[in-house]
Amino acid sequence: MNYDVIVVGGGASGLICAGIAAGRGLSVLLLEKMPMPARKLRISGKGRCNITNIAPKQDFMQHIGPDSRFLHNAFGAFFSQELVGFFNNIGIKTIAEQGGRIFPESGKATDVVDALSAWVKRSVAHMSCNTPVKELIIENEKAVGIVTAAHEKIFAASVVIATGGMSYPATGSTGDGYCFAEKAGHTVHPLRPMLVPLVSGDVFMPKLDGLHLRNISVSVIVDGIKKHDIFGEMEFMGNALTGPVILSLSRKFIDDIRAKKKIVFCIDLKPALDHAKLDARLLRDLNSMGKDSFYEFLRGLLPSQLIPVFAELLQISKEKKCGQISAAERKKIVELLKNFPVNIFGHRDYNEAIITGGGVSVKEVNPKTMESKIIKNLYFTGEVLDLDADTGGYNLQIAFSTGYLAGISLQKSER
Repeated sequence: MNYDVIVVGGGASGLICAGIAAGRGLSVLLLEKMPMPARKLRISGKGRCNITNIAPKQDFMQHIGPDSRFLHNAFGAFFSQELVGFFNNIGIKTIAEQGGRIFPESGKATDVVDALSAWVKRSVAHMSCNTPVKELIIENEKAVGIVTAAHEKIFAASVVIATGGMSYPATGSTGDGYCFAEKAGHTVHPLRPMLVPLVSGDVFMPKLDGLHLRNISVSVIVDGIKKHDIFGEMEFMGNALTGPVILSLSRKFIDDIRAKKKIVFCIDLKPALDHAKLDARLLRDLNSMGKDSFYEFLRGLLPSQLIPVFAELLQISKEKKCGQISAAERKKIVELLKNFPVNIFGHRDYNEAIITGGGVSVKEVNPKTMESKIIKNLYFTGEVLDLDADTGGYNLQIAFSTGYLAGISLQKSER
């Protein structure tokens, strides 16, 4: 059977593309390699699914790279307000949380997937799971169909590659789309894990496993030069750092990390106080606690898990009396509170990366339709494109917007 459209990949962008195209009267076949669609969407946002972000478009674009301008048309056609309205219409009520992040009211990503899948089925798109695609069929520089892993040829007027990236490969994201793109003549920019925990070799790291720090600031020092500051929360995880601040920094500095540059994260544990105010506070507290131990003093300053590491780095005995702390030692305490150093030398792999950096060059894709500029009737949507963004709902909006734009741009075959 010939279709108007074959969509390869049943993730966020593939589902919305298939549903929109089928709703316009096109015959659509959605092929998903896994036993069920949207496996990655089911675990997104720690199982809560951060659908989008209600930041104004100009602010939203600041969180996207390497070329956010490519998305002007996609966002013009279908942005966060339209996406929230869409989900409300298919039965998913949403709530806004800190930082403009939008979640389903139920707090369950599975509810989002179930509603989206049911909507696709109502739109009369045909979905076939457990159907991996092996290759594209291209004739006369036109995409005309696909070949499944079972060697079945299926033809269509257009083919949409919505296969996702390389992150969380257990969900089916194993980079198939990049291979299809390269074989079709497209440029695929270097791939690397992004929004990923960062690895440190510092000996104290295992002692801080599980420690969650809120309201801290991190300065990034690259080869001795301060490059960036960010405020928020983070977490120690074995020999790695994670949490919102760290994931955002991983995206910004992943190439420096992979280039083996010397990178130090300096954590400001007291960002609300400058050095002078913090020194004055410490002097006052040390004087008032003169007969108490340095350990008791630190209990009022730091999480208990951090105290032994902090004291060891300062080389001040925990038993020393507060009244015996010298001015030089107090200066060292202030400096460590304002600049607690963690050396970064690597990152975790795709199994723990939220997204993939790199991908199909957007210069070779029409931003008004998502159609390839190289192969006619071939479209790319979502994470397979060389677009990536910070955490906070930005990446899913990219997937939904590019999928939607492809869905309204696809044409019926001439039969």
